[in-house]
Order: sequence, then structure tokens, then C-alpha cells
Amino acid sequence: MTADILTNIHNKLTTFSKGQRRIATYILESYDKAAFLTAGALGKITQVSESTVVRFAAELGYDGYPAMQRALQEMVLNRLTSVQRIEVTDERLGEQDVVSTILQADMDRLRHTNEHLDREAFSGAVEALLQARCIYVLGVRSSAALASSLSYYLHYMFENVRLITTPSTSEVFEQLVRISPQDAVIGISFPRYSTATGKALQYCREAGAQVIALTDSETAPIARSAHYLLTAKDSLVAPMSVVNALIVALTSRRKHETAQTLERLEQVWDQYHVYEKVHI
Repeated sequence: MTADILTNIHNKLTTFSKGQRRIATYILESYDKAAFLTAGALGKITQVSESTVVRFAAELGYDGYPAMQRALQEMVLNRLTSVQRIEVTDERLGEQDVVSTILQADMDRLRHTNEHLDREAFSGAVEALLQARCIYVLGVRSSAALASSLSYYLHYMFENVRLITTPSTSEVFEQLVRISPQDAVIGISFPRYSTATGKALQYCREAGAQVIALTDSETAPIARSAHYLLTAKDSLVAPMSVVNALIVALTSRRKHETAQTLERLEQVWDQYHVYEKVHI
């Protein structure tokens, strides 16, 4: 389904049965809540049977209710404000155990990421980083932590790594102004998407640099500029796992350089007592 699900529902409104129109109206008016309801719960709220909800999803062109729900959730998460996200999370948790619910959700995201991550794109991204004269790592706002972690470990393997985490669009371009076709940039962006990151990766692509994008879907704004698109379900856990996989893959290809750097650092750390020595 390429069209916005709400637009699709609105366009088909006059073709629905009476019960389906009740479902459609509820979704159009309360899509932020409907996206996280089971078929049974949505049917109860709209006073129709669960089978009517399932038929409604099929009428929209989806294979089943879960497929429609995923489309609705992806659309919703891209539109919600921070306050709305908190409200939705609170409603989803209800009386459930918070730890179990969140850990299970993260495991589901990891499973989905493992099944859908493009291995060819991943290998291409690794090669692009290995060949780059300079590596730029770009991630702002909620993606800044991921960018910082990746940059931290890349510094052990490469001499020229530049981290950009400022949310200011003008400052991002100031730091990218010298990017060239010999360079590579990895941009990280998850809902709510940063305008600065999208514009910056477009600039990098036009400048001839190799562009790697880590985001949640093929329809994300930064995906359009990517030579290599890496997707992970929206959370910190799944994207961090992809970051870790990149680090391990790069380390295995640059064992000698990484070992030399770490050996020098160990001497410096020991000389200047950077870390506490733990005696067992």
C-alpha cells in the first residue's frame, strides 16, 4: 500500500457497509488510538464483529488486520507529538507489567530487523566505509546517541571520522561543506524525522559522497538519498544492534589497525590512570 492509509479510507468511505463506515469514522477521528487496538477491541468500540474488522482491512487491500494495523502504526508514529506518544504508550501498557511488555516489544523489533535487514546493502555500507577518505556520522536529537556510539568506535579504526549531532540545519551544512566523492556519510534518523538530517543527506548525495542511511523504513525521508539503506524497527535497541553489527564487521576487516590503536591507548590509559584497576 503506497497511499496514506487515512487518505485511502477517506476515498473509499462511500463504498463501505454501515458497520465498516463506523470503523472508518473511528479510525479517521482517533487514528492515534485505533492503531494500537486489536481487531476485537476495535470491533467492540465501533459495535461491530471482529470478522467485520477483518473484512474492513481486506476491503482496503491488506492481507489481514495485522498488515493494516502495521501500516496504521507506522503512519501514526510519524505524526505523533512527544506528548501523544506518551499517552499512546500509557494506554497500551494499561495494567500490564512494564518490564515484560517493553522487553517483549524490543525482542519483536529485533526479530523483525533481523528478518528484513538487506544484507547486500549492509555489505555495501561496510565497503563504502572502508574505502572512504573521511567518514561523517550524522544523527541529531533522539538519534544523536546512536551516532555518538558509532562514531566512538569508528575512531579506533579510522583516522578521519567526524561526528555531527547538532540539531541546527545551518551548522550541519557548515560541518559538511567539504564533503567530497571520496567520502562517506552515515545518517541516522527515526520518527519523528529530523528535517536537518534529510536535507543534509540529500546534499551529500548531490556532492557525490557515498550515503548510508539507517532508519525505520523504505519510505523514511532519508531513504531517498541513500546508496545503502539499512532498516531497523523504531526503538533504540534494534538500531543499536545494527550499529553493533557494523562495528564488528568493520573491526574484522581492520584487525591490524584497530589492534595497534588499542595497544597505544592501553599504554596511555595505564600511564595516566584513566581507568580504575580492580583487584580480585
